[in-house]
Amino acid sequence: MKTKLFGITLFALTAGAVVMIPMRYSTGAIQPAVVEHPAPLTDAAKIEVVFVLDTTGSMSGLIEAAKEKIWSIASSLAQAESAPEIRMGLVAYRDRGDSYVTRVTGLSSDLDSLYATLMDFDAAGGGDTPESVNKALHDALRKITWSQDQNTYQAIFLVGDAPPHSDYQDERQYPQIIAEAKARGIVVNAIQAGASHATSREWQKIAALGAGEYFQVDTSGSAVAIATPYDKKLARLSEKLDATRLYYGDSKTRAEKESKLAATRKLHESASVASRARRATFNTSGSGEANLLGDNELVDDISSGRVDLDAIKPEELPEPLQAMAPAAAKDIIRETAEQRQKLQSEIRELAQQRSDFLKKKVEAEGGAAASLDDRIYGAVREQAAAKGFKYDAAAPAY
Repeated sequence: MKTKLFGITLFALTAGAVVMIPMRYSTGAIQPAVVEHPAPLTDAAKIEVVFVLDTTGSMSGLIEAAKEKIWSIASSLAQAESAPEIRMGLVAYRDRGDSYVTRVTGLSSDLDSLYATLMDFDAAGGGDTPESVNKALHDALRKITWSQDQNTYQAIFLVGDAPPHSDYQDERQYPQIIAEAKARGIVVNAIQAGASHATSREWQKIAALGAGEYFQVDTSGSAVAIATPYDKKLARLSEKLDATRLYYGDSKTRAEKESKLAATRKLHESASVASRARRATFNTSGSGEANLLGDNELVDDISSGRVDLDAIKPEELPEPLQAMAPAAAKDIIRETAEQRQKLQSEIRELAQQRSDFLKKKVEAEGGAAASLDDRIYGAVREQAAAKGFKYDAAAPAY
């Protein structure tokens, strides 16, 4: 009977259509507000990174690389000794006359929802060389709510292959924008896709002004992309781990959590096996719990003793638990916690084997010093040191 009820619980919480993640569209029309997830008031070390990504037609290869590598980038950031809280945001940009100028997704530790948004982006538009880089940088600074903690490592990574428009007289130019970012302690890095000399000049100036790194990758992103014998099993285990999540709260809170679950379903349906394996690795790291669970997760809150089940109103429990006797509900929560621990242990073991396999492969192929993975990790490791972050790992997570 318990197993049957548990199955019903998971079905009720994982059924439904994908909920679109709201964004702000800078096209002149009134659009939905940026989804912001304020930084929790904790003592955990924090890393906040916003990717400002050119999504015009020439960027198709790098956009696909970003979709594949976002989880390994997160795992690389998580290698800091302090197991920092990691929050990421995204500003996608094109140019005036395209279907949008910018689309902004606010900083959040819910990387599943960020990834679901990223999955919807396809390269299109453009055609002329300059793009709305100034507008994109402005929105990264002004339309995203950065934390006010002076010990947080905060960085923008501008990624594109075309220089900024300097002829739009009604918008701030990047020297002014970057000066403000620098004054606020936000580092601005510039990643150039391709080999345009005009872009190189501007990107180097942007990185120099922003106290950041400039580096160049090819149009495919120069990312490490090696399949492993562990990917499929990690992806399957990750899906089982996701199915252990049970959320509670008022109707508004549970609707928000359904949006998170919808984003997770979307990535399991559409993301590559390798990407899901990378996500599994991140989710079982010290920093990955915020993405895996978030807040108001019943199993974790009850098991940890932070919340007493008897203190939760019946109508705020997951629907199948609402009519259950408290003892039966506690049994299901305990069984689910045990299953979660078992899955996490198995994933960690496989993730380590996958990491060892990849490191040997990369070394056998002569290293990956010029890869997107290594260049981003190197920049973060050096810049975050000024905020007290220490990375012992010599290489990023792939």
